[in-house]
Amino acid sequence: MASTQVNPTRMELTKQKKKLVTAVRGHKLLKDKRDELMRQFLELVRENMELRLKVEAGIRSANTNFVIAKAGMSEETLNTALMAPKQEVFLETGKKNVMSVDIPVFEYKTRTADANDIYSYGFAFTSSDLDGAVKSLADILPDMLRLAEIEKACQLMSAEIEKTRRRVNALEHVIIPEAQKNIKYITMKLDENERSTQIRLMKVKDMMLEEAHHYKERPVREA
Repeated sequence: MASTQVNPTRMELTKQKKKLVTAVRGHKLLKDKRDELMRQFLELVRENMELRLKVEAGIRSANTNFVIAKAGMSEETLNTALMAPKQEVFLETGKKNVMSVDIPVFEYKTRTADANDIYSYGFAFTSSDLDGAVKSLADILPDMLRLAEIEKACQLMSAEIEKTRRRVNALEHVIIPEAQKNIKYITMKLDENERSTQIRLMKVKDMMLEEAHHYKERPVREA
């Protein structure tokens, strides 16, 4: 039992009381942190589901257009048209701190600011379906990056939630009850010691009074 491992002294009692106060305060803070992490995590999960559906729909649309374009063009013409990309994308990574969790932030820039500067081929020998496929992929790029950002954030936040949950449980079910048991044990022992000391003092007082009484009753010898 944990309480038998502590010295029943007033110094130890003060130490255990401070430990209990710190544990209770830490438990409240960690519980608030866990609840806020859960709230933000659920918001990210909902956004993740919406973005995933949007990205998958965009990819399906692009694939459909590519299949149609391939059916209306020779493979050599299609390969030549897509051989060299027209636009370049530069990806920058950063991070932001959310409840002590470093969440990644992705930002991208294109070589040119023109949103239509994405076709690396002339329009004379290619079909409009190929234009639609390329445009679909270009349009879905920001959502793809945001989806990657959110999914990584969800992984990091879920790990932090689990770690915080374990700490809350440890404080709630181990550290706080142990400190309370120790305080109760030390208080009981100190009370017992105080009662024992009072009883000993009362016995000593009675013995001294009895001895003094006998001393007074002794006959005085005549000279």
